[in-house]
Amino acid sequence: MRCGQPAAEPSAIDWVERMAVGASVLCLIHCAGLPLLLAALPALSRLVALPETLHLWILVLAVPSSGLALLVGTWRHRLWQPLVAGAIGLALLAAGALVFAETPQEVPLTIAGSLFLVFGHVRNWRLRHRHHRHG
Repeated sequence: MRCGQPAAEPSAIDWVERMAVGASVLCLIHCAGLPLLLAALPALSRLVALPETLHLWILVLAVPSSGLALLVGTWRHRLWQPLVAGAIGLALLAAGALVFAETPQEVPLTIAGSLFLVFGHVRNWRLRHRHHRHG
């Protein structure tokens, strides 16, 4: 693609990847921001009741969307770094939600997993679009 040409419409995999990055960012906000907000405003904790299964639902969303986006990206650009980072992120998220739920390790594992996942998706997106630069 040359400069001056209109950008192509985002592909379906771009939308999946955007959704996966958005979910990872929301997870970071939930894990890091919500506890701080609830600690600062104890009355709010009575109003905001999050289901215990929330982390499982986030995991159910993250695994297929991230897996699909990262696998398609790896198939296109042939570099493993984003897929490995994403797999580490998903493993940390799963460990936090399934193995270390309700323990002091849950939040650090989930935050680390989300950061790995965001890194993997951003790197994957950049690699898939590296020939579409405009300047």
